[in-house]
Order: sequence, then structure tokens, then C-alpha cells
Amino acid sequence: MQMQIQQITKEAFAPFGDLIDCTGDPDMIINLGKCGRYHDRAQMDFGTGRAGLSFFKAKIRTLPYEFNLVERHPLGSQAFIPMSEHGFLVIVAPDENGTPGAPIAFETQPGQGINFHKGTWHGVLTPLAGTGQFAVVDRIGDGKNLKEFLLQTPHIVVRG
Repeated sequence: MQMQIQQITKEAFAPFGDLIDCTGDPDMIINLGKCGRYHDRAQMDFGTGRAGLSFFKAKIRTLPYEFNLVERHPLGSQAFIPMSEHGFLVIVAPDENGTPGAPIAFETQPGQGINFHKGTWHGVLTPLAGTGQFAVVDRIGDGKNLKEFLLQTPHIVVRG
């Protein structure tokens, strides 16, 4: 099944998580006027766990991109912050009674990250350029915080 990449906006991505960026004016100026702070840009939720910071290095992918695996983290949110000035592919799917619905593909712009809300079905980390290095903030704690789901039909992501 072929699907096109949609433009990512805070509004379009809101059902799945937060688009993290520093567009517009900063919320406050700090450090003697030398730094703009864009405050509280993601709704991080770690339940009974704690926040952990990890580094990921993912292989660069190309379009068209074929996938059949989505996953979710039922116990906590998960944020991906690229460590290079490149956008990346973000695949999400609505929850339909405990299984993923029809996937949607977005592409972030340079300087943007994302935070998946707790329980959001999403594809794997998919950089299309750059180093493939990301800072990841997610839940550390007891309990199984990963559920994978194999889609019956592979999906192919293309540019619109």
C-alpha cells in the first residue's frame, strides 16, 4: 500500500504527540540576553518510571521506504531529537481498539524533533539524511514498555 508524506505541523501531529521546535519568538530571554528559551515544548509522561536520556544511531533510509513494523510504548512517552540539522521521516498510526489503524507519514524539517505521546503507534526511527544520530528521552523503569505490531500489508512511503 502506497502512502505520501504529509506536511508536519503542530496541529496535524497533535493526536500522536508534540512537534518540538523553536520557531517564533522565545518564551523568555536568559543568560544576560544571550539565549532565547523555548519553554516546555513537549508533554513528557513517564508514568511510574523516570526520564532517561539515550543516544541512538540509526541507518539512513531512502525513499521510497517500505515498512511493515510499528510499535508503541504503553508506559511512557518517547522524544526524538536529531543531533544533525536534517529532518527525518515520522510514521504514526491511530489506535483502533488496541491495534494500529491506517499509518500516516510526516517529515520533520531541520531543527525539529518530536515527542510521541504514551501509547502512540509509530514506525521505527527513520532518518533520510544526516548522521542518523539522535538524543532520545524516554521512560526508564519496571514493566514492559514496548509493544511491536507487524502490519499484514507492507506500506511504501513516497514524496507527494
